Amino acid sequence: MSRAALLVLADGRFPAGGHAHSGGAEPAVTAGRIRDAEDLAAFCRGRLGTTGLTAAALAAAAARGLDPLELDEAADARTPAPALRTTARRLGRQLLRAARATWPSAELEALAAARPRGAHQPVVLGLTARAAGLTPLDAGYCAAYESVSGPATAVVRLLGLDPFEAVGVLARLAPALDEVAAQAAACAERAVDEGTGALPAPSAPLLDIMAQAHAEWPVRLFAS
Repeated sequence: MSRAALLVLADGRFPAGGHAHSGGAEPAVTAGRIRDAEDLAAFCRGRLGTTGLTAAALAAAAARGLDPLELDEAADARTPAPALRTTARRLGRQLLRAARATWPSAELEALAAARPRGAHQPVVLGLTARAAGLTPLDAGYCAAYESVSGPATAVVRLLGLDPFEAVGVLARLAPALDEVAAQAAACAERAVDEGTGALPAPSAPLLDIMAQAHAEWPVRLFAS
């Protein structure tokens, strides 16, 4: 295993399409829920403990070797908003293209054949981590970090927020990221014996509602 592979996978410049998505930050900014760095920190902390944990556990489970098709169904069940399901599969399809070129594996090829329109992004992320020789904990870290780094980057563009303040928000979230990644890896280990029902499914109803409304906007800066 090369731990450097985690740096490549988590790099925002990895061509997986995440730069076009705000993780719910765009509608939150428009609604006045994010106005400054303090609001961004609260938004990211809430997202990390809900959809971030769910994504991290799915990614860790895929890296642990659970059936990615079963995990994809579990991801569907944990994503009630149609707009978010569409986004997750679009991002999964883009990530899978990049992953197959970067870390070719039979498992990635099999998933591409089984889900030609895209699997959920966290599942693809975990399988990509597995192909890169990374651990379930590594996959959990990557998914958890993505859940907050996307909104932080988006808010810099949406509000003109000082990038130093945005990075500071992410840095102060480090202990929470550690906790979420560890919990995700532990849940993935339990799921080996107990199935996908052992994976967490915390909800964020306001994110679902905002995502559905955002999908109908005629003009927007981000795809989601």
